[in-house]
Amino acid sequence: MLHICSGFAQQGRGGTGGGGGKPGTDDLEMGPSALLVPVAVRENAAVTDTSADLAGTYDAVIVGGGLVGCSIAHELARSGRRTLVLDEGPAAGAGSTSSSSAIVRFHYSTFEGVAAAWESKFAWETWADHLGGMDPAGMATFHRIGGVVLEPPGWDSSRILHLYDRIGIPYERWDTETLHARMPAIDAGRFGPPKSVESDEFWEESTGEVRAFFQPDGGYVDDPQLAAHNLFWAAKQHGAEFRFRTEVVNVIRDDRVRGMVLASGEQILASIVINATGPGSSVLNELAHVVDDMNVRTRPLRQEVHTLSSPPSFSEESGSAFVADLDMGTYYRPQRGGTLIVGGMEPECDPLEWVEDPHHYTETPTPEAWDANTLRLARRMPELTVPNRPKGLGALYDVSDDWLPIYDRSSLPGYYMAIGTSGNQFKNAPVIGLFLRAIIDHVEDGHDHDADPVQLRLPRTGLVLNLGHYSRRRERNPLSSNSVNG
Repeated sequence: MLHICSGFAQQGRGGTGGGGGKPGTDDLEMGPSALLVPVAVRENAAVTDTSADLAGTYDAVIVGGGLVGCSIAHELARSGRRTLVLDEGPAAGAGSTSSSSAIVRFHYSTFEGVAAAWESKFAWETWADHLGGMDPAGMATFHRIGGVVLEPPGWDSSRILHLYDRIGIPYERWDTETLHARMPAIDAGRFGPPKSVESDEFWEESTGEVRAFFQPDGGYVDDPQLAAHNLFWAAKQHGAEFRFRTEVVNVIRDDRVRGMVLASGEQILASIVINATGPGSSVLNELAHVVDDMNVRTRPLRQEVHTLSSPPSFSEESGSAFVADLDMGTYYRPQRGGTLIVGGMEPECDPLEWVEDPHHYTETPTPEAWDANTLRLARRMPELTVPNRPKGLGALYDVSDDWLPIYDRSSLPGYYMAIGTSGNQFKNAPVIGLFLRAIIDHVEDGHDHDADPVQLRLPRTGLVLNLGHYSRRRERNPLSSNSVNG
C-alpha cells in the first residue's frame, strides 16, 4: 500500500479514519498513477458531487508532522488559518526528525543559507519566546558549544567567511597551533581529500596540516523530537489540529488543489495543501501532478549516524566544539554523558544509497557505513576506541538535486512544498514556517512568485531574503557542496 509519510516510516503502520469530509465536484481529479493505489482504496476514495466554489473544510492541510510541518502549522495557525496536520507516524517528529544530529551551524555556500541559519540561532536561544510559552512536556535546549570547520586542501573558505562578514557573524581563523590548543583531541594532519577506508591510500601518512575556522555561536539542540513536539504544542495553542497514524493516498484537484484522500476513504477538503512529508515528498508530488514543472526534484537517501564513547579530551564538559571535518568527509559532535555522534558528508569516494520506496530500507547500522565513519574519525582522533559492533541508526534524508531545500508554490494552485530539507535544515525550523506563510500569503493574494519572488525581512536580524532562492524552478546551484553541508 502506498503511504505518504513525514520522516522514515515503518512498514505496516495502519491509518485511522474518522470525521466526515464534505464531498467534492464531479470533475475533481484523482491522480496520477492508479497503479500506486490499491483498488480498494481507489474505490473508497471516489469523489462525489459538491459545489465547485467550496472553500474547503480547512484553510490549510499540511501533510507531514515532523519539525518542518510543525513549524509551518505554528505559523499558519498563528495567522488565523484553520490548519490540519496529517502524519502517518505516531507522534510529532517521530520520523526523520527524531534521527537528526540537530547541529546549528552557519557555513553555507549562499547568502540565503547563511542568513536563515543566523536568524534561526536567535530563535533557538529564546525558544520559549518563539513558541509563545513553555511546553508542559518539556523544552528542547540549544547548547552553544561552538563549531570548528576543518578546511580540506584547495578549499577556499573565504567565500563563506565573506558572507559571515557581510551578515555580522563572528568567527576566528585558527592556525594549527591554535587548533592543537583549543581541540587537543584532534590530530591536525591533512589526510584529504577523503578516501575509501578500504583503499591503501586511506592509511597513508598525512601530508601537512589542516587549517580551520571557528564559529563560537554554533552548537546543537539536545532533543530534536522534543523540539518538534514544542512546535506541535505551540501550533495547538493557536487552534491547529493534528491527526497521527493517518495515511494520505491521493490528492483531490480540479483547477486547483481541493484536498486529500485518506486510506480509510475519507476526504479532507482544503483550499491550501502543503507537502512537508520528508522522504515521501516525491510520491506526493507525483500524486498532485506537479513534477513536470520542477527543475529541481527530490528523492529519499538512506544515511547513518553512529554513537561512540568519546575520549575525555573531546567532551562538552571540556569545552569541545562540534567539528565539520571537510578534510576527512565526516562531522561529529560531543554530547553529554561521555558520548559523541558521527556522520558522513557524502564524500565522492563513498557510494550513495538512494531508496526507491521510503517504506523499505534498513534502520539498523551496517558494517560498511560504521567502518567509513568511525575509521575516519579514529584517524582524526587517535584516543578514540572503536568497538567492533556498530551502534547507531539508519534513517532517510529527503534530498533535492542540489541539496538545497525547496520552499515554493507549485504548478497546481493552492499546492505548496517544503521539501528537500533533510540533513541541513533542522537548524532553520524557526524560519521555515515564516517562509511558507510569506509565500502562501502573497500567492493566494494574486502575486506571481515565479516572476517576482517574494522578499522577506527576517524579524530578528532584519536581513532580507529572496525566497526565490528556494524555487522549484531554479537552476541547480553550482556552489552547492552536494552534501549534507548544503
